[in-house]
Amino acid sequence: VQGGVHSPGLIRTAELEIDLKGHRVTRAGEPLHLTRTEFNLLATLAQHPGQTFTRAQLLDRVHGVAYDGYDRSIDAHIKNLRRKLEADPAEPRYVLTVYGIGYKFTEEV
Repeated sequence: VQGGVHSPGLIRTAELEIDLKGHRVTRAGEPLHLTRTEFNLLATLAQHPGQTFTRAQLLDRVHGVAYDGYDRSIDAHIKNLRRKLEADPAEPRYVLTVYGIGYKFTEEV
């Protein structure tokens, strides 16, 4: 299966393992400490590898329709997520920017 999904609730790709039910993420076996928003963003993207989400779609998925935030707040969350997730945040391999649209999770790892 593309994106490395091996079982419901568990996503593995390259060094990354995302336990959707347990709300845990590890990189190369080391636990990553993500905020709830960061985890929800990662889970949303990783469950749909290669699919591009707009900032508004991500806000809706992470906070729900009642959330009255600014879509650019997603950029700050993505930046923080990359800092924790990526070996080199300046050259991300998991959470990719689709310029002018939003973000997607890689399907090529």
